[in-house]
Amino acid sequence: MIDINESVMQFLLAFVVVGPLLGAAAALLPAPPGLKGKSPEQAVLRHGVTVTGAVLIAAIVLALGFDHDQPSKMQASTDISWIPALDVRIHLGIDGISLPLLVLTALLTFLCALYSYFKMPEGPAPKAFVALLLVLESGTLATFAVLDLLLFFLAFEMVLIPMYFLIARWGGEGRSQAAWRFILYTLLGSVVMLLGLLLIGIKAGTFDMMALATDNGRSLTTSVQVTAVLAIGIGLAVKTPMWPLHSWLPDAHTAAPTVGSVLLAGVLLKMGTYGFVRILLPIAPDGFRTFAPYLAALAVVGIIYGSLACLALARQGAKGDLKRLIAYSSVGHMGFVLLGIATMTPTGVNGALFANIAHGLITGLLFFLVGALKDRTGTTDLDTLAEETGAALYGRAPRLGGLLAFAAVASLGLPGLAGFWGEMLALFGAFRPAEGLSRPAFLTFMAIGAFGTLLTAAYLLIVVRRVCMGALPQDAPRLTDVRGYEFAAWTPLVVLTVVAGLWPKALLGLSDPAVQQLLAGGTR
Repeated sequence: MIDINESVMQFLLAFVVVGPLLGAAAALLPAPPGLKGKSPEQAVLRHGVTVTGAVLIAAIVLALGFDHDQPSKMQASTDISWIPALDVRIHLGIDGISLPLLVLTALLTFLCALYSYFKMPEGPAPKAFVALLLVLESGTLATFAVLDLLLFFLAFEMVLIPMYFLIARWGGEGRSQAAWRFILYTLLGSVVMLLGLLLIGIKAGTFDMMALATDNGRSLTTSVQVTAVLAIGIGLAVKTPMWPLHSWLPDAHTAAPTVGSVLLAGVLLKMGTYGFVRILLPIAPDGFRTFAPYLAALAVVGIIYGSLACLALARQGAKGDLKRLIAYSSVGHMGFVLLGIATMTPTGVNGALFANIAHGLITGLLFFLVGALKDRTGTTDLDTLAEETGAALYGRAPRLGGLLAFAAVASLGLPGLAGFWGEMLALFGAFRPAEGLSRPAFLTFMAIGAFGTLLTAAYLLIVVRRVCMGALPQDAPRLTDVRGYEFAAWTPLVVLTVVAGLWPKALLGLSDPAVQQLLAGGTR
């Protein structure tokens, strides 16, 4: 930790949130200011790298200046009246829950901008691409930083349009239908969520999330809490996505460009689970307790369903798409996050937050690798990769094959890597749920979730065997191994996956005090 003045911290957080939006506006100018390239296209891509890099540096300095001795305290806070008649305020702040998600978002967006500089997705000119990428970053970062319910909703919705166009204009086969399904699902869920947010704000007399969390539902009747949790939970569950509201996700991932899939899996899905923790748990605890068993049941159904779908796609002759398989794996992994939240215990919620970060790192890396594989072979079809092209990555591109195997074993939860801790803590939380929840029911959910980890290991090992370990045909040409820019974009994800796995205290030391305070009655 370094000693940074509070006003500087406030400026850094404001810059992290607003900076990408200003950068998006600058990207649409005739020539991005201060940058030159061999062509206007190269200049605007360089502009994207510069802006996202500056935001990442600001986020890292913010993390270094964060008071790690008081992670439950809101820091770098800005509180300005915006709409006095509705008591809506521009209220920003970070604590041990939101800081890791903020840094993860800034990191993944920078890596996507860097990757796109060297490997721009096929589609229209890059001006709009860079502008949309930066608007997407701004909306995601704002979601994790705002402390007002209406501002949260605006930030939550801000990401929909840029992601829609990234899929529809720069995506692959079936992109139009996938983009429409994505936006229809999320918009319908958001309409219901807005009604719940308005209900809480009107009944409690404020939209301030800190004041509402401190009140801990005392100013809301049980019926109001139940109604609000149902309405808000539907909107958050669509974005997570929770089974059975997940059906937009596989198509969106399959059609999206590589960087779109990385951001969709790495940060956008986290907005839903973050809303469960930041809004529903502290603001409407009685209402959440009513739905917790149902949330846990749907979570474990999602774990099993996602794993079985992946097994079906992984088997020989199934015409499974590797990108689609990873998308379905996200349904299962986010099921563990929802299970941890549903336990309403510090152990379970900490596991959920840890699993969020681990999933962002590992699945982001997986989508990068699959994109590189498609770039080299022209396909992500598992049968084609394993048989017709004789993928045998260990022999044709050993470093690429090794990275794919590493990401797969990290995703299946191998001890010592980041994927292990979140799922284990979520299961431990289910072993002893919060008071008022049925322990026999949650023990059943724990057993089902544990079985899901075995299914996860099964399909990921099948993928590694089929893609990386096939017999190498004598006449098979070697594939281009990891390129320099790919090494630069992927190395941080590999390193952080190992560091988080070997030193989980780096994340749990931040989140645990904040979670303890949150469950006890809000944040200070």
